[in-house]
Amino acid sequence: MTKVFVSGSMKIKHLDSKVVDRLKNIVDSQYCVIVGDADGVDTSVQEYLKKQGATSVVVYCSGETPRNNLGRWMTKNVATTSKPGTRDYFTAKDKTMAEDCDYGFMVWDARSTGTLSNAVELVERGKVALVYVNKAKQFLKVKGVQDIEVLLAFMSDTSLKKADEKIEVLKKVGAMKFAQHDLFGTEQSAAAARPQKAVAGR
Repeated sequence: MTKVFVSGSMKIKHLDSKVVDRLKNIVDSQYCVIVGDADGVDTSVQEYLKKQGATSVVVYCSGETPRNNLGRWMTKNVATTSKPGTRDYFTAKDKTMAEDCDYGFMVWDARSTGTLSNAVELVERGKVALVYVNKAKQFLKVKGVQDIEVLLAFMSDTSLKKADEKIEVLKKVGAMKFAQHDLFGTEQSAAAARPQKAVAGR
């Protein structure tokens, strides 16, 4: 069964109608939704799935007990030696979800480092994520390093600096570009690949 990793920013409490339509398509297609247990998008998605009577859902959590499991669905507990409550503690769950899924669907506020990190994790695994940039009301298909750079173009300088300090996103992008250059023997210009609309959305 196709598994879709749904995640998003904790500060987003309301799902846009465009996001709800996509979730409906996922449920109607009888895909398995794997979702986290955080507040924000995770909980909002759980609320929608519960209302729809969705049963093909697995809630992932770090440690023994999920913070939120509104539909009392099956859970997958991810063991980690990191200190509870830390970024590494919750990242263990996210990395497992990125590994287990076939595709990603994310709702992003152009600031959240967790959601951005999830998109990077999927690209590093050769998987595709559909990212809804909430402030721009725009979907972006993310499947390569150039697409990650388009996402970064939506961030303010301050948000990008914080993200780089927390998850070293620029270092990861550089590593992916180097690997791409080594594979193909040429490196496409990210500036040329970046849609003007995305730049304007900053």
